[in-house]
Amino acid sequence: MFIFGIVVMVKLANIQFVQGDEYRAKASERIVKDFVVPANRGNVYSVNGNLLATSIPKYDIRFDALTPASSLFEKHLKSFCDSLAKFPGKKSSSQYQKLIRKARINKNRYLLLAKNLGYSEYMRMRTFPLLNLNAFKGGIIVEQKTKREHPMGGIAQRTIGYERIDEKGNVTRPGIDGAFGVKYLRGKDGKHAKQQIGKDKWKPIYDYNKIEPQDGLDVYTTIDVNIQDIAHHSLLNQLEKYKADHGCTVVMEVETGEIRAIVNLGRNSEGKYYERRNYAVWESHEPGSTFKLMALAAALEDKVIDTSDVVDTEKGVLTYYGKKVRDSKWGGYGKISISEAFEVSSNTGIVKTIYNAYKEKPEKFVDRLYDMNLDGMLHLPIKGEGEAIIPDPRIKNNRWSGIALPWMAFGYGVSFTPLQTLTFYNAVANDGVMVKPRFLREVKEFDKTIEPFEKEVINKRICSKETIAKLQQLLKNVVEKKHGTGNRLYSKNFSMAGKTGTCQKDYRDKEKLNYISSFAGFFPADNPRYSCIVVIHEPDKEVGYYGADVSGPVFKTIAQKIYTDTPLIEEVESLDVKRASVEQQFEAYYATAQKYKTIMPNVVGLPAMDAVALLENMGLQVNFKGSGVVKRQSVAKGQKVKKNQRIDLEIS
Repeated sequence: MFIFGIVVMVKLANIQFVQGDEYRAKASERIVKDFVVPANRGNVYSVNGNLLATSIPKYDIRFDALTPASSLFEKHLKSFCDSLAKFPGKKSSSQYQKLIRKARINKNRYLLLAKNLGYSEYMRMRTFPLLNLNAFKGGIIVEQKTKREHPMGGIAQRTIGYERIDEKGNVTRPGIDGAFGVKYLRGKDGKHAKQQIGKDKWKPIYDYNKIEPQDGLDVYTTIDVNIQDIAHHSLLNQLEKYKADHGCTVVMEVETGEIRAIVNLGRNSEGKYYERRNYAVWESHEPGSTFKLMALAAALEDKVIDTSDVVDTEKGVLTYYGKKVRDSKWGGYGKISISEAFEVSSNTGIVKTIYNAYKEKPEKFVDRLYDMNLDGMLHLPIKGEGEAIIPDPRIKNNRWSGIALPWMAFGYGVSFTPLQTLTFYNAVANDGVMVKPRFLREVKEFDKTIEPFEKEVINKRICSKETIAKLQQLLKNVVEKKHGTGNRLYSKNFSMAGKTGTCQKDYRDKEKLNYISSFAGFFPADNPRYSCIVVIHEPDKEVGYYGADVSGPVFKTIAQKIYTDTPLIEEVESLDVKRASVEQQFEAYYATAQKYKTIMPNVVGLPAMDAVALLENMGLQVNFKGSGVVKRQSVAKGQKVKKNQRIDLEIS
């Protein structure tokens, strides 16, 4: 027993003096721990100042029923429960009293009182008796989380993007939010010390954060909500009409390369369409007849052909290495000019022209495509860009064969994403200057610009002015001339130029044979302001599949609705879409709120989401019900307001 006692004493001394600091630290870690306070992710705005994505704080309120002293508990319990009962959709005061007394008897230190509260509701609850005391006197436990909201709903949601982290730590970052989240939007997380009060239950030690989180910066995109809305519904209507599998459309400002709208819609198992993937950026596919513009651009620039040259379409069927090239018109078009071959989209006419011009030196044709920057990716900030593919006779295993050259001429064997194709068409509209598609205009912290994004020129001149002029005229003729494949899109009220495309898909298996319908071009035809591409995959063949019928009307609707207020094509400046007064007010009052934190702006006419975000950023408590636009505000414009002051909004 004596020896055993000595062993125990030695062990106790070792724990006390040798390992004591280590065990005390472990005990402290188990009782007190720093928790991450997520920073509010920066907002994503459209080019006209509308919210596209914003972080909304949500709060869970719990109550430590053992914390308040008996005197405080008894003194304030009834008034505390009376206040809780006034919260909409909750229990009566007597029910709350029973619940809280039971929690105190059962030593419940983590009683849930409210969940998913908005900021105004949270601030209101903090004024209740007991909860208005600090955490170690009144027992309030606040758990904050941030929810990402997209005020436009499903419109452009894939392009706006998000950042998601699953339980295994895998991160998914599509779209603008994903591309610029780490550098700009994310912010810096804070820390908050909490004490363990039970298994997996923690209570804040202080009412303030140990390290305050720093909110992320705001990103201003190039997206125009008006054009985005037009493009979304135009594409959706056509997808539904033709029961297509998926499709996309992009509208780009010609001079700057700024993306004004990008829509990607795919069909689910129930036949509904939503933003499944960013097809415009990701999906590289054979373009079909829209590539004929690139093929003729190469030949015209090399001066091996001219648009006035005559080509014999030979009854609409040509054979190369046992493979046939056919025209959509039975019997072909006879002998026609190269210009007319393009306008009627004669496969035999374009293929024969390119093959005869380059059959001795096909690498010359490929090199000219390279010179026009068609061989590389655009290196967009948005992840997942598809690869551009051009067969090259000098590179092994690069799709080159005897039929590669003739097949390339009418858009087979090559592969591009819709945005890569549009970038070339935009360069033609831009008098040969190829600009990089741009999704961001600037990054701001409140009203201060942190980083502007300027126009990036990929190629100062993809080909000569003479060639560009001929290409522009070819695209105009497709729509304006009666025999042009896009003539059904012609309107005397506004001018357009473009090229139809109808490409076979999965053609190696006749049972799986399907089509890709497309239309790419620009408007107005004589002084282009916008370029646009529409690509629709796998329309119902029984309903229709030609590019002029399926994709062309989407292009026309987008152009037509942008022209709505000003139908005269001579007045090019009228293409500036008139902004709603609501948007102008939002920009003005947002600036006012940032500069004058104590002045009430006029939010009447604003969407509810914009108004609430604006006022809560000013530290005001906003009370409202419903959704829609603000019809009335309880505090008039220009009046001084105080932090936490309640503002009532009437929404309808």
